[in-house]
Amino acid sequence: MSVQEPPAPRPAREVRAVFDAESITVYQAYPPPIANAALKAGTFVAPFKRERMTWIKPSFTWMMYRCGWATKPGQERVLAIRITRDGWHEALAGACLSHFDRTVYDDAVAWELRKKTTAVRVQWDPERTASGTALAYRSLQVGLSGYAVDRYVNEWIVDLRDITEEVYELHRAVRDGEDVAALLPPERPYPLPDDVAATIGASDAHVSVGSKT
Repeated sequence: MSVQEPPAPRPAREVRAVFDAESITVYQAYPPPIANAALKAGTFVAPFKRERMTWIKPSFTWMMYRCGWATKPGQERVLAIRITRDGWHEALAGACLSHFDRTVYDDAVAWELRKKTTAVRVQWDPERTASGTALAYRSLQVGLSGYAVDRYVNEWIVDLRDITEEVYELHRAVRDGEDVAALLPPERPYPLPDDVAATIGASDAHVSVGSKT
């Protein structure tokens, strides 16, 4: 009988995503009017509001945890959005962590100044399994405001796709207790430039994949 190897450890803060040489896929969930208008236009248009911060997430399972598999009010439609890697790097390079982290900033004053002068927020939340269990390692979400929303809508978006029906099918399988690992988007570690990784507080420290927060 073969012995199953334990899961390999992961960096505590690591960006994982579906990506190719030119683009990276992020996810958002919206009510039908916003989703329908975006799908028709190929980008976000009214009733989408540019003056509000918009959060994009490269982790599919974290998005499913956040939107309740497209069941939460106002999050009934899930979009997979491909954006340029140049745009992704630009957003992260100009970001500030949502909360003070002494491993990233010299002090709280430096963090407050950075927060006041940047249009992008990043935060690291516990990654989730398909069933919603919190894991020890973190998943990145990125909040865009001001000029960053304009750049996202006008320049960074390559295309967007409605994946709500796929979400429903996967959710049914999860509820039925099926192993859906092979059906999830094939996310892999995303290679960040060193300066960008430092800006967002990405980590080289490893934690066990199977452990929980």
